[in-house]
Order: sequence, then structure tokens, then C-alpha cells
Amino acid sequence: MSKAAVHVAFDQPLEIRTDVEVAEPKEGEIKVRIAASGVCHSDLSVQNATIPLPPPCVLGHEGAGVVEQVGPGVTAFAPGDHVVLTFVPQCGECFFCQRGQGYLCEGGVKFNGGRRMTSGGQELTQMTELGTFSDVTVVPAISAIKIDKDVPLKVAALLGCGVQTGVGAAINTADIKKGDTVAVIGCGGVGLNVIQGARIAGADRIIAIDTMDSKLQMAKEFGATDFVNASDGDPVAKVKELTGGRGVDVAFEVIGLAPTIQQAMDMSRRGGETVLVGVPRFDVNLSLNANFGVIMTAKTLKGCWYGSTNASEDVPKLLDLYKKGELKLDELISREIPLEQVNEAFEAMKKGEVARSVIVFD
Repeated sequence: MSKAAVHVAFDQPLEIRTDVEVAEPKEGEIKVRIAASGVCHSDLSVQNATIPLPPPCVLGHEGAGVVEQVGPGVTAFAPGDHVVLTFVPQCGECFFCQRGQGYLCEGGVKFNGGRRMTSGGQELTQMTELGTFSDVTVVPAISAIKIDKDVPLKVAALLGCGVQTGVGAAINTADIKKGDTVAVIGCGGVGLNVIQGARIAGADRIIAIDTMDSKLQMAKEFGATDFVNASDGDPVAKVKELTGGRGVDVAFEVIGLAPTIQQAMDMSRRGGETVLVGVPRFDVNLSLNANFGVIMTAKTLKGCWYGSTNASEDVPKLLDLYKKGELKLDELISREIPLEQVNEAFEAMKKGEVARSVIVFD
């Protein structure tokens, strides 16, 4: 039997189950013993129905572990391999994968996919075919990236979502040039990675924007140079003040709310970029003035899915940056917790107390 945190109803605490049975891997699948899983805001978004995955579902999509078993036809992995799991698997063969856009793989992300677990005779789905809030899981082999065994698995787990998304938004999606000024709205786990990605990309000034001073303080550690508490007034006006009235070269929105998306667009300069990283509710729509909002200002609005990354290529690159001391990963881990404290981790995330809580399994 395995242990897992199960989403049983919207707006209700996750339920810790100790009677979870995990099936044997089928063709093209691997069984992984999870060593660590980050607690991401997207997990909370499932619980509060922003991402409405129907229960019962094992949450968790940011994990790393050790391969225990491989299914028929799997040759890229063997028992004992250390792996990072990605919720955006890439087939390597479709139109987009062949053009370096694996994050848009035609196989798509199966948000409510994976049915390799049962509890009390009831089938459990796995968030994004992963379900890393379980000590053992079965996943598609294309959802795993092999890593060196000298990388701590609690650190590697962070690469599965927050780091790839945030750092990738800055170094892949955006067109940051050396010396640029950028703004980042939302300094949670992903926002902090956007900040350090902007630093790595060569931005000279990085303006961190949030409503919580605790998050702004964390932003400083990851490379932010200027700070705006949006609770103290109009953040657009403050950013314009900090940039001589011009606005920033690149503005990142990392929350997923219509008002902050508009703010990001308004604080980018003429000819600048706005990159949307945060995932909004599915009923959020944008209203643009085509002339003054886009055409006459020559602004660019970009969507950013999973940091525009190709996980099989980008995970090794990110780990190389980590080993060189250029990418902060250890510093992202605010708390190491057992699975039983996952609901407390959700509360800490809501209060802005943590960059990342990481579930560490025995």
C-alpha cells in the first residue's frame, strides 16, 4: 500500500490515504518512488476550483524520485535512475516537438489524466498524469527526465514546475536584453524564479511587485533591485515613476488576474513586452484597445506556457546553472514537511510565508 494526499472535494482539506494501491506500469510507463514534491500554487488552484479537476484526485505535479520499475518497451530508463517529473510531456515526434516547441506537444497536458491508483476500490485520477503527492506513482516515461545522482532530489523536484516556468519565462519566452529593466507582478514561487531568470538573462533593474512585504523581502534574495507594495497605491504609477515615466522593457504577470494583467500591459513601455505567466480562471477574458493598447504603442503581448521550455533539454541546462551557483534552488525551499502537513503548506502559501514547501517522503 502507498500513501497519498487526495483531493476529495472542492474547498476541503486534502485527505491523507494510506490504502492507495498503485498498479504495475503498462507499456511506455515507469513506476517511480517519489522522494520529494514541491507544493505549488496550481495544486491549491485545484482544491479551490480555479483549475476544476474533479475529485477524487491525487494532487502534485512537481516531483522527483527514483525509478522502481519500467514497463514494456521502455528503454530510456532503468530501476535506480533518478528522475525529475514534468507535467508537460513531449513526444518528440509531433509538429511542435520537431520545431523546438515541445511545451506545445500535440499530445497535450492531461490535467485529469492517469488512472493507475485506487483507494478502497475507488479509482483515483492523477493530476497531470503524475500525482506526486504520493510516495509511489506510475507515469508515462515521456514525463520523466533522468538526472545525475549527485543532485539532491528535494532540490531537483522544484525543476518540475516552478523553476522551469519562472526561469523559462525570462530566458525563453521574453526578449530580455542586457541592461533592460523588467517588472514582475506576483512574487510567489514562480515569480521568484522569473526574477532570478531575469537576472540570469542580464536585466539591470528588476522591479518586484506584490501586496505582501514578506514576498518582496524574498524577492530581494533572488535578484530584485526595486520593490513596490501594490497595497500602497497604483503600482503602474509607481513603476512609471521608477522608470522616468517610460515604463519597463518587459513586464511579467505571474498571478493570473484580469486587473494585474492590465497593470502589466500598462506598465510596459512603448515597444515593450508583456508576458503572461500566471494561470487565470477559465472565465477570465482580456479587453484591449487595439490602437492605443497595441498598434500605436508597438507593444507585444506574449503568452507563456511552462516557460516555453523543452524539459529534456532545459532541465540539464538549469541543473548546470545550479551547479555553477548562478541558479538558486536550495534557497527556494522554505520548509521541508511530511505529507501529513500538506494542508498546512497550502495555508502558508496563502499567507505568503514560503517560497516553496517541499514534501519529503521517507
